[in-house]
Amino acid sequence: MSQIAAQIREKLNIVCVGHVDHGKSTLIGRLLFDTNSLPEGAIDKVKRISEQNGKPFEYAYLLDAFEEEQKQGITIDTTNINFSTDKRDYIIIDAPGHKEFLKNMISGASSAEAALLMIDAQEGIQEQSRRHGYILSLLGIKKVFVILNKMDLVDYSESIYYEIRRNFDRFLSNLNIYPIEYIPVSAFNGENIVSKSDNLNWYKGVNIIEALDLIQKDPEPEDKPLRFPIQDVYKFDNRRIIAGRIEAGTLNVGDEITISPSGKTTKVKSIEHWPIPYDKNHVSAGMSVGITVEDEFFNKRGEVLSHSHNKPQSSNLFNANIFWMGNTPLVKNKTYKLKLTTQEVQCEVFSINAVIDSSNLNSSETFSEVKKNEVAEITIKTREKICFDEFAEFRGTGRFVIVDDLNVTGGGIVLKTDDTLKNRVLEPKSTSLKPRARLIARAQKEERLRQKARVIWLTGLTGSGKNEIAIKLEKKLFELDKSVCYLDSANLRFGISSDLEFNEEGAYEQTRRIAEIANQFINNGIITVVTSISRYKKARELAREIIGTDDYLEFHIEATPDVIKARSSKAMYELDGNKDLELLYEKSDYPVHSLFIEDAEFNCDEKVDLILDQIKNLL
Repeated sequence: MSQIAAQIREKLNIVCVGHVDHGKSTLIGRLLFDTNSLPEGAIDKVKRISEQNGKPFEYAYLLDAFEEEQKQGITIDTTNINFSTDKRDYIIIDAPGHKEFLKNMISGASSAEAALLMIDAQEGIQEQSRRHGYILSLLGIKKVFVILNKMDLVDYSESIYYEIRRNFDRFLSNLNIYPIEYIPVSAFNGENIVSKSDNLNWYKGVNIIEALDLIQKDPEPEDKPLRFPIQDVYKFDNRRIIAGRIEAGTLNVGDEITISPSGKTTKVKSIEHWPIPYDKNHVSAGMSVGITVEDEFFNKRGEVLSHSHNKPQSSNLFNANIFWMGNTPLVKNKTYKLKLTTQEVQCEVFSINAVIDSSNLNSSETFSEVKKNEVAEITIKTREKICFDEFAEFRGTGRFVIVDDLNVTGGGIVLKTDDTLKNRVLEPKSTSLKPRARLIARAQKEERLRQKARVIWLTGLTGSGKNEIAIKLEKKLFELDKSVCYLDSANLRFGISSDLEFNEEGAYEQTRRIAEIANQFINNGIITVVTSISRYKKARELAREIIGTDDYLEFHIEATPDVIKARSSKAMYELDGNKDLELLYEKSDYPVHSLFIEDAEFNCDEKVDLILDQIKNLL
């Protein structure tokens, strides 16, 4: 390790939140004092300010640098403070506690990986305590320590500590927040900050410094999967250079990449460079670069490059939390502009799921708008498919702003969006329905089942042999300990599709319904085998869009005319004046797997083995 590398210390951003006057600034001032992180002369300055105000030495004045804040006794804006322990450096963000400054609190917390949530042991859980817990949940901050301050004012009562802990745990669990520890302290007296307190000998947990050093830091941006939004495409001589800033991950010459949301794949041909000293074959997060690729696709601003095995989500519908700053309320059925990375698209609010008022945490199912300074959980629908990630996983591709009348009027973050909401093509007729999220993700179910869920869509004319293959395929997957389901379109005609006519319109709707059902199965981790004639390529394209290009594996079972006539009723194909059989089936424009059946008595097991050989690495 070089001398420079050895000097680089790990840094961690932490936000300190809580009700006004519960002691956040005092705690942080004490941390600075006890870790010897204060600049020269700071102590004398605080002594002078305290004397002018007729107060004893006040650690909070180390932070409340603005004269107005000192007079009012509240923290108005976020303040970033640096201090260090033997393990690493910290940037601690002192966020406002007063309800009027909720916006600043959100902006401060959005850059933090962990949080200290302060509660005054004497006053107990207050409105702002719950609100800030809610905001931490909205921002996806899960590494939380609850600090019970001013324990000296309640005689270091163990019973009060556990009462507050029980009540707050009950509230936070509904937000899916489970604090790492509740730490009793007296910030003013410096108890349980950097060392244990004799007055709290019943508490066997860590002090604050020990707690901070226990927090596991999130992976650095370059250690995450690749996210490279396209800023622009430039043409130099015979080269088309894709330029942009890498938000996460690393990129090397020769890497196979996917361009989302189109799903096209290619390889990195070169990393173009200007007179800047970096590796011509390797770039990483934070760098603004240009690359060329092997295939001449039409690339455009807003598309996102990633490695093919880990792509961002692509959809026209997603859940989000937003803080609204516009003078005009945010409403449904109005067109706004959404900016996410380099993407700019028109959007509208599909549903307002909850609104958190700046003065209370009451929410309602009947909100029709989001007013200025309100926080809301909403579902956004964009005019076209875009790329995004959950903010908790990728900050760069998980945050956005909304523009109304040329002004930025709202900022938000992408929430964990339920798998079943991806690739929405149609909307429900009822406007009162709201998308719901689940607590168990598809990936967790796949991990439990030890498989990757896919839809194996067997298509072809009646008599091609697809049903016989599907039955054997389901059995073979089951014998391989896979959790598998078989959807036969003919059987669905007796139930969910019994209302459909046997015409072109009915065929389209039948294909859509099968795709929707199959999508539900794979989002529960189950491999799904489908047999469907689905003769129209537009219908299969719709199924592919609903299910997703990665999860949709299309196999065209193509039999010779003699095989089809031998295996099915001749009358079945006496359509359109005995038209050629090939004209009855529209082949896909995108690449598909093909199986050719040349014998009416073909070996099903051999065909199943061919299918499994082609997809074994995908399941």
